[in-house]
Amino acid sequence: MTLRIAPSILSADFANLATDVAKIEDVGDLIHIDVMDGHFVPNLAFGPQVVAALRPLTKLPLEVHLMVEKPENFVDEFIKAGADTILVHAESTPHLYRVIQLIKEAGVKAGVVVNPGTPIESVSPILHLVDEVLVMTVNPGFGGQKFLPDMLRKVTHVAQLRDTTANADYTIEVDGGVNADTIVDCANAGADTFVAGSFVFDNADPAGQVRRLRGLIE
Repeated sequence: MTLRIAPSILSADFANLATDVAKIEDVGDLIHIDVMDGHFVPNLAFGPQVVAALRPLTKLPLEVHLMVEKPENFVDEFIKAGADTILVHAESTPHLYRVIQLIKEAGVKAGVVVNPGTPIESVSPILHLVDEVLVMTVNPGFGGQKFLPDMLRKVTHVAQLRDTTANADYTIEVDGGVNADTIVDCANAGADTFVAGSFVFDNADPAGQVRRLRGLIE
């Protein structure tokens, strides 16, 4: 699998999103956009209007991470806004299989997300459908949290399931606390896509931070 860095704009300057996105345009592989509804997680962030506003400003794929209850009610709007990938939490809906189908039928990549306390076995019935599995390495809802090292075992398990599940061919992403101290362990565990927010955008040189992460894993 190709190793990819996904800067998260949750840690960018909200008043200057276009400027911050431009800073990582030539070094990032995709842009991670967190959507939070204040119910599924205790925070609010971004809607389809932000995705639509960013779409003409970057050639990078836009990955929308729906941290919302009943994501089936929001999928269409984010697809129309220009999302290239939509990630849905396993815990957010009783209709996970249906939501993944809706996304795929629209010609958009679909991914499933599992929280730290959620066993990966809970999503095994859909692993053959998804393009991506995202393992949360912090509790979702806020940027800048400390990495949970116990999640490395889950990443390895996800990688093993990819090898043993018929027709499974997904990338493995980690999100939360990814920085220069943790990214190598994530890669060694089996991850190939790395969401990095505060490590990238809390620095005066976001592009340099992305290059630093890439250098560590390559």
